[in-house]
Amino acid sequence: MLKGFKDFINRGNVVELAVAVVIGAAFSPVISSLTEKVIMPLISALFGQPKFDHIGEFHIGQTAIQPGFFLTAVANFIIVAAAIYFAVVMPMNALKARKKVEPETTPPAQDIQLLTEIRDLLAHK
Repeated sequence: MLKGFKDFINRGNVVELAVAVVIGAAFSPVISSLTEKVIMPLISALFGQPKFDHIGEFHIGQTAIQPGFFLTAVANFIIVAAAIYFAVVMPMNALKARKKVEPETTPPAQDIQLLTEIRDLLAHK
């Protein structure tokens, strides 16, 4: 039983997942501040209100049904996802593309070239 647990912990993907969770937790305040202090005020300046909490609100008896809170959560998710994509994913992809070196194509050796020509001539006959 302990051997199986040890094997599970020693896999690379478990360690990578743990690192991703820690980095995600550390990166969360950065994205939250970008969302709350930069993007939401811009939305507020453009549309007048950054939250949709009271959109579609209705009452059943004494209970308030507020689908606007769901809309606000969806909008926040999309904003955070876009911020992560444009601030992290795109620059990392550009960096990877810049570092990627195309393998040099060397011409085949002369004997390989001659054998290829012989093969092609025989194929035509």
